[in-house]
Amino acid sequence: MHKHHSALGLATAPGNSARGIALDQRPVAPVTLIRPHAAARAARFFVEKFPGRSMYAVKANPSPELLQILWDNGVTHYDVASLNEVRLVARTLPRATLCFMHPVKAEEAIAQAYFEHGCRTFSLDSMDELDKIVRATRGASDLTLCVRLRVSSEHAKLSLASKFGAGPEEAGDLLFATRQAADALGICFHVGSQAMTPDAYAQAMERVRAAIVSAAVTVDVVDVGGGFPSSYPGMEPPPLEAYFETIHRAFESLPISYSAELWAEPGRALCAEYSSIIVRVEKRRGDELFINDGAYGALFDAAHIGWRFPVTLLRESESTTRDMPFSFYGPTCDDLDHMAGPFLLPADTRAGDYLEIGMLGAYGSAMRTAFNGFGSDETVIVDDEPMASLYLSEDREVASNVVTL
Repeated sequence: MHKHHSALGLATAPGNSARGIALDQRPVAPVTLIRPHAAARAARFFVEKFPGRSMYAVKANPSPELLQILWDNGVTHYDVASLNEVRLVARTLPRATLCFMHPVKAEEAIAQAYFEHGCRTFSLDSMDELDKIVRATRGASDLTLCVRLRVSSEHAKLSLASKFGAGPEEAGDLLFATRQAADALGICFHVGSQAMTPDAYAQAMERVRAAIVSAAVTVDVVDVGGGFPSSYPGMEPPPLEAYFETIHRAFESLPISYSAELWAEPGRALCAEYSSIIVRVEKRRGDELFINDGAYGALFDAAHIGWRFPVTLLRESESTTRDMPFSFYGPTCDDLDHMAGPFLLPADTRAGDYLEIGMLGAYGSAMRTAFNGFGSDETVIVDDEPMASLYLSEDREVASNVVTL
């Protein structure tokens, strides 16, 4: 029924599209669709256009197949946050550069990353963590140490401002102490996930400037972290070039040496368009659709933080009825398995229909569980385009128009 795809070890759909799979196979369980061409396009975009080094935030989607695609398209550095992610990338991409960017790590994990896997870059946000890194690496003299600053997440859809980061009152002393232990000193931050304006980075760079002046240190690396957005219903961001321009302008104005490097840690922006799922409607109750994936599967974000993903009805012929807002219930017995949406679909959507839910390459596969015995391991390669894109020229023109209105 499927032909084997030798490069990735996954099936290639005979119809090569979401609609073709839904109509040809009539799958009983959810089917994950992956689009290698979309991930490759995103990787090339960052490698070619970001004015510095792009390292992939592995937590967004740790699929070995995706890691290989990014590597093949020029991404050589990987932001790892745990020993298991260190091992995964080292095993999948033996020549990749590992950067352990979680600010709180087990001492054993630091030692193993350094001595067994060649990791030389670590982040920290406290004196305790600095001491831990020095101990674990036995006072190594080849470390790149990045001090994470606390910055605002006010422009992001998902805050990352409260858990990590040195505040203004402690940043100066921490930078000075880290400078003594580091071969290369970096400053990093994270503006939050899905930052909707480049201003988020401009404001964070002002914090970086203040910290450098306060500590009076030479900084070798400025890492602007993640937060680069993707396109979702009701969350259509400006073009990514606008973010890159703002970051480059701010970087160029910092009091740093001419040889300092600019880094970024895109996660969502590199993988959101890589994957979607096909689900079946099992029941309709008014404006509620019971589907066969949900909060404990690929739709964790839709349930727990109210994320709205693009949806489309997959039928032989398009519906002629107007769209209406629906909410979803997933397949488990849990009331928490609820996705409020709203998700706009034709008003005649009914049990037995198939839907594609898009932009799930970021965090969708990473958050899956097998709770209540639901789920599916079927993954199929397709070559149709993702449901939204910041990398296709026509979509980027629409985004530009949205910004200038």
